[in-house]
Amino acid sequence: MRLVYRHIVSQYKDKKPSGAIPSGYYETDILVRDELGDDVWVPRVVIECKLASVTTHDALTYSAKADTHKQVHPYLRYGILIGKHEERAVPRRLFRHGAYFDFMAAWKEELPSDEEWDGLIDVLRDEIKASRRIEELVNEQPSCRRYSLVHRPLKLILPQ
Repeated sequence: MRLVYRHIVSQYKDKKPSGAIPSGYYETDILVRDELGDDVWVPRVVIECKLASVTTHDALTYSAKADTHKQVHPYLRYGILIGKHEERAVPRRLFRHGAYFDFMAAWKEELPSDEEWDGLIDVLRDEIKASRRIEELVNEQPSCRRYSLVHRPLKLILPQ
């Protein structure tokens, strides 16, 4: 799915922008979205996929892509998945250079084991909930409570 990562504001009415034009799209590998009906949807989670290895350049590029998408969709959650990964663990270069990833996964084979699949599904459920909650916070919806502390915890799962 292609997602907008930039808008150009062509004019203002009073003090508010009007006529914002999408001017950049990035293709994503996997998109999880909420369907609202009448062809209206909200992107929730993007997963970029690599097979066998991920280079420092890949990590930098995909992380930058996540950042630009999040500038337009601040509630969007972004991850990377490496299939058939020889190291059988998330490469350290993703920790160093993947600043805008919300999650990272590495599967031993091209197709996941039951445990790997279940782990990814659990993370996706959590990320969808987080996306919806963040959307409420950034949109300042009247029913949204205000918080004095927000914490993004870290979960680590060891490779088998």
